Amino acid sequence: MAKRRHRGMERRIAGERMATLFRLAETEALHRRTERARRYVELARRIGMRYNVRVPAPFKRSFCKKCFAFLLPSVSARIRVGEGRVVVTCSACGAVQRYPYRREQRARRASRARAQ
Repeated sequence: MAKRRHRGMERRIAGERMATLFRLAETEALHRRTERARRYVELARRIGMRYNVRVPAPFKRSFCKKCFAFLLPSVSARIRVGEGRVVVTCSACGAVQRYPYRREQRARRASRARAQ
């Protein structure tokens, strides 16, 4: 008789492994070992796709969506802030990612208005 798979446990373990791989990728990128960091990101994404697990939120914006390089400010990425968005440019492939931050601006203004 075939052994039954426990999907919930598999997904939890996959999430833990993904987080571990992203942390390893971060340390490798800090030591300027970009190929190893890229491999760790690639493995983490593959695990996520296999077990249908999302990339953990803290690591969602930490890698290039095009070449999977781990993005560290001034090491492997250029980050610019302007006109209500953050622009992240990958130094490996030149891909540009833009993230809006209007909601954060509004919240900050509202908290300042309440303080006064």
